[in-house]
Amino acid sequence: MRKTNLIKRSSVLFMTALMALITVSCSDNDEDDDELGNWVESSTFDGNSRANSVSFTIGTKGYLVTGYDGDDYLADTWEYNSDDDYWVQKAVFPGVGRSGAVGFSINGKGYVGTGYDGSNRLKDFWEYDPTTDIWTQKADFAGTGRYGAIGFAIGNDGYIGTGYDGSEQKDFWKYNVANDSWEQSVGFGGEKRQNAAVFTIDNVAYIGLGIHNGAYEEDFYSFNGSNWTRLSDLDDDEDDDDDFQILLSSGVAFSLNGMGYVTTGISGAITTASWSYNPATDTWLEVPDFEGTARQNASAFSFTDKVFVLMGRSGSYYFDDVWEFRPNEYENDDD
Repeated sequence: MRKTNLIKRSSVLFMTALMALITVSCSDNDEDDDELGNWVESSTFDGNSRANSVSFTIGTKGYLVTGYDGDDYLADTWEYNSDDDYWVQKAVFPGVGRSGAVGFSINGKGYVGTGYDGSNRLKDFWEYDPTTDIWTQKADFAGTGRYGAIGFAIGNDGYIGTGYDGSEQKDFWKYNVANDSWEQSVGFGGEKRQNAAVFTIDNVAYIGLGIHNGAYEEDFYSFNGSNWTRLSDLDDDEDDDDDFQILLSSGVAFSLNGMGYVTTGISGAITTASWSYNPATDTWLEVPDFEGTARQNASAFSFTDKVFVLMGRSGSYYFDDVWEFRPNEYENDDD
C-alpha cells in the first residue's frame, strides 16, 4: 500500500513538472513569434488637425509647418520637444498658407518651399532660424511651381524634385545654402511621379514610391549627391522566398539606426502597412503595422535615437495624433 502511494505521488510530481515545462516552452515560443517594432502614442499635437504638412528636425526639436485642415490652408509653425514630449507654437510662416510643400534642414536651419494654396502651384522658398524664431525669404525654387514633390538634404546642399505642376515631373534641383542659388541636378533615370517618399541614411537619399498616370511606380533609387544608383524594384516578383510588393503613394518615410522605413499612405486604399529597408543588403522586410488609424499624407520626425509619425487624413477626417516607432521593442497593442 505504501509502495502504491509512492508510485502515485511520483506520477503526480512528474506530470506537474511536465506541464510546467510545456507551459514555459509555449510562453517562450509565443515571445519568439512576436515581431520587433512597437508603436507608442505620444503627446497629442496642440494645433489644428491637418495633413500635407512640412516637417523637419533640428537637434532634438521637430518642426511642423503649414498643411491643410479640410477648410483652410495653414501657415502656422510648431516646435516639438522630443526629449520632454510637448509642443510650442513659434513664429507664423510668412508665406501664403499651403499644403503639399517640402522641407529639410541644413546647419541648424530649416527650409520650406513649393506647395499649393488652393489656387496656385507655388515655388517660393523660405529659411527658418530657430535660434531667433525668424523666417527669411530666399531665392525662389528654380523649377516649376508644384506640389507633391520630395525634399531632402545631403551634406550642406538641399534638393527638391519630382511632384506635380499640371503633370507629374522627374526633375531634381540642388539648393546651395552658401550663395542662395539653385542649379539643376541631372542623372535621375527613374519615372515621373508625385507623392513619392524619401529617407536619408549616412548622407545618401533613398527615393521611390509615388504615382504616375494613375499607376504606382515600383523603381527605387539611391543618390549620394553625385551619382544615382538603381536598387531593387519595390515589386519583387522573383520566384524566391523574399517576394514583396510595396506599391504606395502619399506615404511617409523616415530613417533610424541605419535603416529606412515607410508606413501609411494609399495602396489601393489607405493602409497601416509598414516596411523597413536595409541599405547594406538592399532588402525590405515587413514590420508591425502602424497602430494609429489608417491614413495618407502624414508627416514624420527623424531624430538620432527616435522617430515619430504624426498628422495625416482619412477621407475628410484629419488627425492630430503623434506616434513614436520603437524598432527594438516587441509589438504591444496595449501601450
